[in-house]
Amino acid sequence: MSSASSAARRPSARAPAANALGAAALRVRWDRVGRIALLALLLGVALAYVGPAHSLLSTWRASGAKQAQLHTLEREHDALARRAQELRDPRTVQAEARGLGMVRPGERSYVVRGLPGN
Repeated sequence: MSSASSAARRPSARAPAANALGAAALRVRWDRVGRIALLALLLGVALAYVGPAHSLLSTWRASGAKQAQLHTLEREHDALARRAQELRDPRTVQAEARGLGMVRPGERSYVVRGLPGN
C-alpha cells in the first residue's frame, strides 16, 4: 500500500505540464475584465442619454412649428385689430352695409340690371 500511496502522491511526468495549463486557464485576466466592465458601463451611460436626447430633439422641432404658428396668429391678430379699428368709423360701417344691399329707413332701393360688365 505504501507503494500505491507513494505513486498516488508522486506526480507523473505529464502532470506538471497539465497543471500549468490548467492553472493558466483558470487564472483571471483582471485587465480584460476591467476593460469589459468599463465598456459595458460606457454603453449603459450612452444608452441612458438616448431617450433624453430624442426628447430634446423632438421638443426643439415642435417649438419651431409652434413658433411659426405663433407668428401666423400674431399677423392674423394684427389684421383683425386693424379691421376692428376700421369698423369703429361710421362711414366704413355705412359702406359695408350698402355693399350688402342694406338701405336706411325711409330710403328706396333700386336694382339696375343689364349694365355692361355684369
